[in-house]
Amino acid sequence: MNSDDFRRRADRVRVVPLETVLTLRGATRDRHDRAKWHTEQGPLSVTGVKFTSWHSCRGGGGAIDLVMHLAGVGCGTAVQWLEQHAVPSYLSAGASAPAASVRKRSTDGCPRPLQLPVPDDRLLGRVRRYLTGRRGLRASLLEPLIASGKLYADRRANAVFVLVAGKAQRPVGAELRGTGSRVWRGMAAGTNKDLGYFWVGVQGSREIVLCESAIDAISCFQLYPERICISTSGVRANPPWLRVLIDHGYALFCGFDADDPGDAGAAAMLAHHPALQRLRPSAHDWNDVLTSRQ
Repeated sequence: MNSDDFRRRADRVRVVPLETVLTLRGATRDRHDRAKWHTEQGPLSVTGVKFTSWHSCRGGGGAIDLVMHLAGVGCGTAVQWLEQHAVPSYLSAGASAPAASVRKRSTDGCPRPLQLPVPDDRLLGRVRRYLTGRRGLRASLLEPLIASGKLYADRRANAVFVLVAGKAQRPVGAELRGTGSRVWRGMAAGTNKDLGYFWVGVQGSREIVLCESAIDAISCFQLYPERICISTSGVRANPPWLRVLIDHGYALFCGFDADDPGDAGAAAMLAHHPALQRLRPSAHDWNDVLTSRQ
Protein backbone atom coordinates (compact mmCIF):
# COMPACT_ATOMS: atom_id res chain seq x y z
CA MET A 1 0.00 0.00 0.00
CA ASN A 2 1.45 3.38 -0.98
CA SER A 3 1.25 6.65 0.95
CA ASP A 4 -1.71 7.91 -1.09
CA ASP A 5 -3.72 4.79 -0.22
CA PHE A 6 -2.96 5.21 3.44
CA ARG A 7 -3.84 8.90 3.34
CA ARG A 8 -7.23 8.08 1.84
CA ARG A 9 -7.87 5.51 4.57
CA ALA A 10 -6.84 7.98 7.25
CA ASP A 11 -9.05 10.70 5.77
CA ARG A 12 -12.03 8.35 5.92
CA VAL A 13 -11.68 7.48 9.61
CA ARG A 14 -10.27 10.60 11.24
CA VAL A 15 -13.67 12.37 11.24
CA VAL A 16 -15.39 9.73 13.35
CA PRO A 17 -16.70 11.67 16.38
CA LEU A 18 -14.57 11.35 19.48
CA GLU A 19 -17.68 10.38 21.47
CA THR A 20 -18.15 7.37 19.16
CA VAL A 21 -14.57 6.24 19.74
CA LEU A 22 -14.86 6.69 23.50
CA THR A 23 -18.11 4.74 23.70
CA LEU A 24 -16.74 1.86 21.61
CA ARG A 25 -13.67 1.64 23.85
CA GLY A 26 -15.79 1.39 26.99
CA ALA A 27 -15.28 4.93 28.29
CA THR A 28 -17.99 6.55 30.37
CA ARG A 29 -19.06 10.17 30.42
CA ASP A 30 -18.79 11.96 33.75
CA ARG A 31 -22.18 12.54 35.36
CA HIS A 32 -21.33 16.10 36.42
CA ASP A 33 -19.15 17.32 33.55
CA ARG A 34 -20.37 16.53 30.02
CA ALA A 35 -16.95 17.29 28.54
CA LYS A 36 -15.14 14.83 30.83
CA TRP A 37 -14.79 11.10 30.10
CA HIS A 38 -13.37 8.28 32.21
CA THR A 39 -11.19 6.13 29.94
CA GLU A 40 -8.72 3.25 30.01
CA GLN A 41 -5.94 5.87 30.19
CA GLY A 42 -7.60 7.95 32.89
CA PRO A 43 -9.87 11.00 32.63
CA LEU A 44 -9.81 13.27 29.60
CA SER A 45 -11.76 16.27 28.38
CA VAL A 46 -13.30 16.60 24.91
CA THR A 47 -13.93 19.87 23.12
CA GLY A 48 -15.17 19.35 19.58
CA VAL A 49 -12.50 17.37 17.71
CA LYS A 50 -9.84 17.93 20.36
CA PHE A 51 -9.13 16.14 23.64
CA THR A 52 -6.83 16.64 26.62
CA SER A 53 -5.62 13.95 29.01
CA TRP A 54 -5.78 14.93 32.67
CA HIS A 55 -2.91 12.62 33.65
CA SER A 56 -0.37 13.43 30.94
CA CYS A 57 -1.41 17.07 30.42
CA ARG A 58 -1.27 16.37 26.68
CA GLY A 59 -3.88 16.19 24.00
CA GLY A 60 -4.60 15.80 20.34
CA GLY A 61 -7.22 16.14 17.70
CA GLY A 62 -9.32 13.70 15.73
CA ALA A 63 -10.23 10.05 16.04
CA ILE A 64 -6.82 8.70 15.03
CA ASP A 65 -5.01 10.66 17.72
CA LEU A 66 -7.57 9.53 20.29
CA VAL A 67 -7.19 5.82 19.48
CA MET A 68 -3.39 6.18 19.53
CA HIS A 69 -3.67 7.72 23.00
CA LEU A 70 -6.23 5.29 24.44
CA ALA A 71 -4.78 2.07 23.02
CA GLY A 72 -1.12 3.09 23.05
CA VAL A 73 -0.69 2.11 19.40
CA GLY A 74 0.84 3.62 16.32
CA CYS A 75 -0.96 5.49 13.57
CA GLY A 76 -1.39 2.50 11.25
CA THR A 77 -2.87 0.32 13.97
CA ALA A 78 -5.21 3.14 15.02
CA VAL A 79 -6.49 3.56 11.45
CA GLN A 80 -7.08 -0.19 11.19
CA TRP A 81 -8.98 -0.27 14.51
CA LEU A 82 -11.21 2.60 13.41
CA GLU A 83 -11.94 0.90 10.09
CA GLN A 84 -12.95 -2.31 11.87
CA HIS A 85 -14.89 -0.87 14.79
CA ALA A 86 -15.78 2.79 14.56
CA VAL A 87 -16.53 3.44 10.89
CA PRO A 88 -19.31 0.81 10.62
CA SER A 89 -21.01 2.22 13.74
CA TYR A 90 -20.59 5.79 12.60
CA LEU A 91 -21.88 5.26 9.06
CA SER A 92 -24.72 3.01 10.16
CA ALA A 93 -25.97 5.88 12.31
CA GLY A 94 -26.52 7.89 9.15
CA ALA A 95 -23.29 9.86 8.93
CA SER A 96 -21.96 10.73 5.50
CA ALA A 97 -18.47 10.11 4.21
CA PRO A 98 -15.88 12.71 5.29
CA ALA A 99 -15.70 15.86 3.24
CA ALA A 100 -12.54 17.66 2.17
CA SER A 101 -13.35 20.62 4.37
CA VAL A 102 -13.33 18.34 7.41
CA ARG A 103 -10.02 16.79 6.40
CA LYS A 104 -8.39 20.21 6.39
CA ARG A 105 -9.31 20.69 10.02
CA SER A 106 -7.64 17.45 11.08
CA THR A 107 -4.77 17.76 13.54
CA ASP A 108 -3.79 14.09 13.59
CA GLY A 109 -0.33 14.77 12.13
CA CYS A 110 0.33 11.10 11.36
CA PRO A 111 2.79 9.57 10.84
CA ARG A 112 5.16 11.67 12.95
CA PRO A 113 8.96 11.51 12.94
CA LEU A 114 10.61 10.84 16.28
CA GLN A 115 11.84 14.03 17.95
CA LEU A 116 13.75 13.19 21.12
CA PRO A 117 14.29 16.16 23.45
CA VAL A 118 17.72 17.75 23.24
CA PRO A 119 19.89 16.69 26.23
CA ASP A 120 21.04 19.34 28.66
CA ASP A 121 23.75 18.01 30.97
CA ARG A 122 23.61 21.20 33.05
CA LEU A 123 20.25 20.05 34.44
CA LEU A 124 21.21 16.43 35.02
CA GLY A 125 21.88 17.14 38.69
CA ARG A 126 18.30 18.28 39.18
CA VAL A 127 17.00 15.10 37.54
CA ARG A 128 19.29 12.98 39.75
CA ARG A 129 18.07 14.77 42.88
CA TYR A 130 14.45 14.30 41.89
CA LEU A 131 14.82 10.59 41.20
CA THR A 132 16.93 9.81 44.27
CA GLY A 133 15.41 12.29 46.75
CA ARG A 134 11.72 12.32 45.86
CA ARG A 135 11.41 8.94 44.17
CA GLY A 136 13.80 6.94 46.37
CA LEU A 137 15.72 5.41 43.46
CA ARG A 138 19.30 4.31 44.11
CA ALA A 139 21.99 6.29 42.32
CA SER A 140 23.76 3.01 41.53
CA LEU A 141 20.77 2.03 39.36
CA LEU A 142 20.51 5.40 37.63
CA GLU A 143 24.16 5.85 36.65
CA PRO A 144 24.31 2.92 34.17
CA LEU A 145 21.13 4.24 32.53
CA ILE A 146 22.66 7.72 32.26
CA ALA A 147 25.93 6.31 30.90
CA SER A 148 24.07 4.33 28.23
CA GLY A 149 21.96 7.32 27.17
CA LYS A 150 18.67 5.71 28.26
CA LEU A 151 18.14 8.41 30.89
CA TYR A 152 19.02 12.09 30.58
CA ALA A 153 17.81 15.63 31.32
CA ASP A 154 16.31 17.89 28.68
CA ARG A 155 16.28 21.69 28.49
CA ARG A 156 13.19 21.88 30.71
CA ALA A 157 14.78 19.68 33.40
CA ASN A 158 12.48 16.80 32.52
CA ALA A 159 13.74 13.29 33.14
CA VAL A 160 13.85 11.60 29.72
CA PHE A 161 13.56 7.78 29.66
CA VAL A 162 14.35 6.43 26.19
CA LEU A 163 12.34 3.59 24.64
CA VAL A 164 14.53 1.28 22.56
CA ALA A 165 14.06 -1.59 20.12
CA GLY A 166 16.12 -4.57 18.98
CA LYS A 167 19.62 -5.73 19.81
CA ALA A 168 20.96 -2.40 18.61
CA GLN A 169 18.79 -0.65 21.24
CA ARG A 170 17.53 1.77 18.59
CA PRO A 171 15.58 4.72 20.11
CA VAL A 172 11.89 4.65 19.19
CA GLY A 173 10.54 7.16 21.69
CA ALA A 174 10.80 8.48 25.22
CA GLU A 175 8.79 8.97 28.39
CA LEU A 176 9.10 12.46 29.88
CA ARG A 177 8.64 13.18 33.58
CA GLY A 178 8.69 16.65 35.08
CA THR A 179 10.94 17.22 38.09
CA GLY A 180 9.29 20.36 39.45
CA SER A 181 6.56 20.82 42.04
CA ARG A 182 3.83 20.34 39.41
CA VAL A 183 3.07 16.76 38.40
CA TRP A 184 3.69 16.41 34.67
CA ARG A 185 4.32 13.50 32.34
CA GLY A 186 4.27 13.00 28.61
CA MET A 187 5.87 11.31 25.62
CA ALA A 188 8.41 12.62 23.12
CA ALA A 189 6.89 13.66 19.80
CA GLY A 190 6.80 10.78 17.34
CA THR A 191 7.15 8.06 19.97
CA ASN A 192 6.06 4.63 18.67
CA LYS A 193 5.29 2.41 21.65
CA ASP A 194 4.54 -0.48 19.30
CA LEU A 195 8.21 -0.79 18.39
CA GLY A 196 9.98 -0.85 21.75
CA TYR A 197 10.04 0.00 25.43
CA PHE A 198 12.11 1.34 28.30
CA TRP A 199 13.72 -1.47 30.28
CA VAL A 200 16.12 -1.97 33.16
CA GLY A 201 17.63 -5.16 34.50
CA VAL A 202 20.36 -7.74 34.19
CA GLN A 203 20.63 -9.36 30.80
CA GLY A 204 20.21 -13.11 31.10
CA SER A 205 17.30 -12.97 33.52
CA ARG A 206 14.34 -15.09 32.42
CA GLU A 207 11.70 -13.19 34.41
CA ILE A 208 10.15 -9.92 33.28
CA VAL A 209 7.76 -7.57 35.09
CA LEU A 210 5.65 -5.19 32.98
CA CYS A 211 5.05 -1.82 34.67
CA GLU A 212 3.11 1.28 33.66
CA SER A 213 6.00 3.77 33.65
CA ALA A 214 9.78 3.99 33.55
CA ILE A 215 9.97 5.17 37.17
CA ASP A 216 7.85 2.21 38.22
CA ALA A 217 10.09 -0.12 36.21
CA ILE A 218 13.23 1.17 37.96
CA SER A 219 11.43 0.99 41.32
CA CYS A 220 10.36 -2.59 40.63
CA PHE A 221 13.91 -3.54 39.64
CA GLN A 222 15.20 -2.05 42.88
CA LEU A 223 12.75 -4.31 44.72
CA TYR A 224 13.35 -7.37 42.50
CA PRO A 225 16.95 -7.08 41.22
CA GLU A 226 16.86 -10.59 39.79
CA ARG A 227 14.23 -9.59 37.23
CA ILE A 228 14.07 -7.43 34.12
CA CYS A 229 11.50 -4.66 34.43
CA ILE A 230 9.85 -3.04 31.41
CA SER A 231 7.65 0.03 31.07
CA THR A 232 4.63 -0.28 28.79
CA SER A 233 4.27 3.55 28.95
CA GLY A 234 0.68 3.40 30.14
CA VAL A 235 -1.91 0.68 30.56
CA ARG A 236 -1.46 -1.37 27.39
CA ALA A 237 -3.05 -4.80 27.41
CA ASN A 238 -1.45 -6.22 24.27
CA PRO A 239 1.56 -4.30 22.91
CA PRO A 240 2.86 -5.92 19.69
CA TRP A 241 6.30 -6.71 21.14
CA LEU A 242 4.80 -8.74 24.00
CA ARG A 243 4.27 -11.80 21.82
CA VAL A 244 7.99 -11.78 20.94
CA LEU A 245 8.95 -11.96 24.63
CA ILE A 246 6.48 -14.79 25.22
CA ASP A 247 7.81 -16.73 22.24
CA HIS A 248 11.35 -16.37 23.63
CA GLY A 249 10.28 -18.24 26.74
CA TYR A 250 10.37 -15.48 29.35
CA ALA A 251 8.24 -15.79 32.49
CA LEU A 252 6.15 -12.63 32.39
CA PHE A 253 4.33 -10.80 35.17
CA CYS A 254 1.82 -7.99 34.72
CA GLY A 255 2.75 -5.41 37.36
CA PHE A 256 0.22 -2.72 36.45
CA ASP A 257 -0.96 -0.33 39.18
CA ALA A 258 -3.31 -1.42 41.93
CA ASP A 259 -6.25 0.65 40.71
CA ASP A 260 -9.24 0.19 38.42
CA PRO A 261 -7.40 0.95 35.12
CA GLY A 262 -4.45 -1.20 36.17
CA ASP A 263 -6.63 -4.12 37.20
CA ALA A 264 -8.72 -3.87 34.03
CA GLY A 265 -5.61 -3.69 31.87
CA ALA A 266 -4.08 -6.67 33.66
CA ALA A 267 -7.25 -8.71 33.22
CA ALA A 268 -7.28 -7.88 29.51
CA MET A 269 -3.60 -8.77 29.16
CA LEU A 270 -4.11 -12.14 30.87
CA ALA A 271 -7.10 -12.79 28.63
CA HIS A 272 -4.87 -12.23 25.59
CA HIS A 273 -1.96 -14.18 27.09
CA PRO A 274 -3.07 -16.69 29.77
CA ALA A 275 0.53 -17.75 30.47
CA LEU A 276 1.20 -14.40 32.17
CA GLN A 277 0.74 -13.90 35.90
CA ARG A 278 -0.57 -10.88 37.79
CA LEU A 279 1.94 -9.24 40.16
CA ARG A 280 -0.11 -6.55 41.88
CA PRO A 281 1.75 -3.86 43.85
CA SER A 282 0.95 -3.80 47.57
CA ALA A 283 0.57 0.00 47.29
CA HIS A 284 -0.80 2.03 44.37
CA ASP A 285 2.27 1.51 42.19
CA TRP A 286 5.83 0.19 42.47
CA ASN A 287 7.31 3.53 43.38
CA ASP A 288 4.82 3.84 46.23
CA VAL A 289 5.83 0.35 47.39
CA LEU A 290 9.50 1.36 47.27
CA THR A 291 9.14 4.66 49.10
CA SER A 292 6.88 3.17 51.77
CA ARG A 293 9.74 0.83 52.75
CA GLN A 294 12.32 3.59 53.11
